[in-house]
Amino acid sequence: MKYLITGGAGFIGSHLAEGLLHRGDEVSLIDDLSTGSMANIGHLKGETGLRYVIDSVLNKPLMAELVDEADMVFHLAAAVGVRLIVESPVQTIETNIRGTEIVLEVAAKKKRPVVIFSTSEVYGKSDGAKFAETDDLILGPSVKSRWSYAASKLIDEFLALAYYKEKKLPVIIVRLFNTVGARQTGRYGMVVPRLVQQALAGEAITIFGDGQQTRTFTHVMDAVSAILKLAEEPGAIGEIFNVGGREEITIERLAHRVKDLLRSPSPIIHIPYDEAYEQGFEDMRRRVPDITKIQTLIGYEPRHSIEDIILDVAEYQKASRSSPRQ
Repeated sequence: MKYLITGGAGFIGSHLAEGLLHRGDEVSLIDDLSTGSMANIGHLKGETGLRYVIDSVLNKPLMAELVDEADMVFHLAAAVGVRLIVESPVQTIETNIRGTEIVLEVAAKKKRPVVIFSTSEVYGKSDGAKFAETDDLILGPSVKSRWSYAASKLIDEFLALAYYKEKKLPVIIVRLFNTVGARQTGRYGMVVPRLVQQALAGEAITIFGDGQQTRTFTHVMDAVSAILKLAEEPGAIGEIFNVGGREEITIERLAHRVKDLLRSPSPIIHIPYDEAYEQGFEDMRRRVPDITKIQTLIGYEPRHSIEDIILDVAEYQKASRSSPRQ
């Protein structure tokens, strides 16, 4: 099989490419390196069947060519990370919506199946015990730029399902819940790599807000395994799936877990949201997935614990710091 991965030099895209190449598939990657990095795919350059293009998904003629050559498209290219979203709302909206529009439009002409990568952010301020794919979605006001990412990804979902219903384009939508692992950077606000980096450097471990907000974290290898199975499952077409972990943890407890596991002398301090991001910043208090749907269809069960995730991120950061390339 031949696959196209948009955002292929990103954290998740590079792991997905690795999984496909290692099972013998051909992979084309496109990335504009705005948040991705060539370092993420450097170890794959010698792999048979890999092709990479440094360009944007907004280049429609190029995308038409790349999609035409593929059997399936994994669409990950997007503006990601809370800090980037707050600081660059125009880039967030344009990249996420226009990029997805182009991918779906060119894929529809060739009837190439597309896996659309969405996010748990679309659940917004929902307060259910767990978030199911059919639950109502509650976003904050448009004057808060923090919600532009969730709104743009929700439009992506609506657009993908419209193409499925009206143009019969095979689409699968996955909502990722805090996917973490090697190659992820804390640069744009990803909490686990940021906390690990601070702990390893002996710097203050910073918690934004009161630290009582809860999250579940998903090891990238669990997420990739699930996504590859969904891509081969006919029953997944036209559906939305949560891909997440089971262990709910407060950010305060997470910070202490990082400190303890890495035996760090770093102090743990709190920073108000207004200082960390912007005045009036709003955050989700809980983000816990109901994974019944994906479990029923493909038998998905996350295998990695939060301890596994922290230690893998730490191992990667240590190796990166000692690498001659750094």
